[in-house]
Amino acid sequence: MAGDKTLRFGGLFHILVFAQFLAVAPNHTVAGEAVNITANLPYVDVLHKNNTVRIQREQDNQNLIDLDYGLTSRPCPPYCIQPMRLEPGVETIGELEVLDFLKRIREGDSTILVIDSREGKWLSKGMIPGAINIAWTRLYNKTAKNPDIVELLQLHFGAVRREGLWNFQNAKTLVLYCNGPWCGQSPTNIRALIALGYPANKLKWYRGGMQAWKSFGLTTAKP
Repeated sequence: MAGDKTLRFGGLFHILVFAQFLAVAPNHTVAGEAVNITANLPYVDVLHKNNTVRIQREQDNQNLIDLDYGLTSRPCPPYCIQPMRLEPGVETIGELEVLDFLKRIREGDSTILVIDSREGKWLSKGMIPGAINIAWTRLYNKTAKNPDIVELLQLHFGAVRREGLWNFQNAKTLVLYCNGPWCGQSPTNIRALIALGYPANKLKWYRGGMQAWKSFGLTTAKP
């Protein structure tokens, strides 16, 4: 019992000390200061469901990341840390590269798709504006003869099937993402596409995913 009281007292003591620190600590942010994407880039306009959406960072200098993305210790497996280099030839990209791809799509480049691989409750929390949703389960453990994968490859990704063989010469560049460096959904899809013969140099992986996107306070859209 005495030990329990000591622990409770110690915990309370640390809370009081932390609260006092917050009260006297200098405030290094000023509410209302402009928050650009880069020094010379305040925002990027993209197309989302045929409507223009402006992607910019949250302007509240005191804004915090959503609690949904605040957990540090999800069980592994399945939520294990993904490598920086996913597969040979597949480029790992960051937020500025994603924004550049989205800008190119808005300017009429039809050779690019940005794909949100998530489903269910995670997807409902918001996605990157300009991306399309193709749930990871549609590409998982599929074969080249599966009607669903045939539709995706031909109608969405620009591949051509002739005499039982796939031709990816005019296939689109695909930028895939999911929840973050601990999420295996987009990596699973990228590996599935490579197994089907999709060129690795036409596959881009936004490893940071929604966790990194949210951590920068970037705009999201409803699916």
